[in-house]
Amino acid sequence: MATVLSVSGSPSASSRTAKLLRHLDARLAAQGHEVIPLDVRTIPAEALLGADFRHPAIVEATALFARAEGVVVGTPVYKAAYSGVLKALLDLLPQYALAGKTVLPLATGGSTAHVLALDYALRPVLSSMGAAHIVQGWFTLDKDIVAGEDGGISVAPAAAESLSQVVDQFAAALGRTPLLAAAG
Repeated sequence: MATVLSVSGSPSASSRTAKLLRHLDARLAAQGHEVIPLDVRTIPAEALLGADFRHPAIVEATALFARAEGVVVGTPVYKAAYSGVLKALLDLLPQYALAGKTVLPLATGGSTAHVLALDYALRPVLSSMGAAHIVQGWFTLDKDIVAGEDGGISVAPAAAESLSQVVDQFAAALGRTPLLAAAG
């Protein structure tokens, strides 16, 4: 099975986005994939904002991207775009860090007015980084993600069904993506 890097681009420690990703990670792991979680908020701000390519946390994040065959990128939507901390990390990765990889973009937000942020803000960046295949992403409303007392979450049934479908499509695509040499 494949190695999947699951990247949460939320700056919040109590993030619905991160909790949703970890919930979906369990589905991928149950299918036999090795899932490696990465919360961008744990990377030191001075490394991200100072563009310190040699900082150990940036070097480690870059190595995780290189190791992964698939990448799930989750972000809250702020002002019709993906998060600034996610942007800061993507800017520090090599130009073709996603070459040969299957990518699943996911977003969360308070209003369906932000649905297009996946296709008009995040997808072009992922494409420019050389992703071999960007599967259909999914936007989940914040109200459909309910934190449980155990620290986990529950997802509204309609949203859960749709998320299961996109995660399964991503998992199926992992085995079909040809590895491409990095361009440039």
